[in-house]
Amino acid sequence: MTRALPLLLAAAIIAASSASRLATPDLGLNFSPDKIAHFLVFGLLATLLLRNPEFLHARWKGTLAAALIVALFGSIDEYRQSLTPGRAVEYNDWLADTLGAITAVAAYRCLPLYRGALEWKPFHRRNANS
Repeated sequence: MTRALPLLLAAAIIAASSASRLATPDLGLNFSPDKIAHFLVFGLLATLLLRNPEFLHARWKGTLAAALIVALFGSIDEYRQSLTPGRAVEYNDWLADTLGAITAVAAYRCLPLYRGALEWKPFHRRNANS
């Protein structure tokens, strides 16, 4: 399941960016909530990728690779989005994607509390000998 989650999220991102218009709520903020969504969703994608054993066991190389793959995916998605009627490429979207990926993988790698929260298994049975 760990390997399927990044693929499912990437497919959802592609589906969402294929729509001519996306509904976004007006939160009354001076900046676009769209950038926050890009930051969070691409950060999640990078974290899901990093949690795969191939990336996790590669330590910092795996961390960097996860961030770079997501940044590349974000740039390709922005370009592909430009081919969709009613949509355009936004450099700031890609920047939010990349910053979200970098922030998420750095937090996962450097903050034990954050990593522990993501790895928490509430229904995991403990070994009776522990």
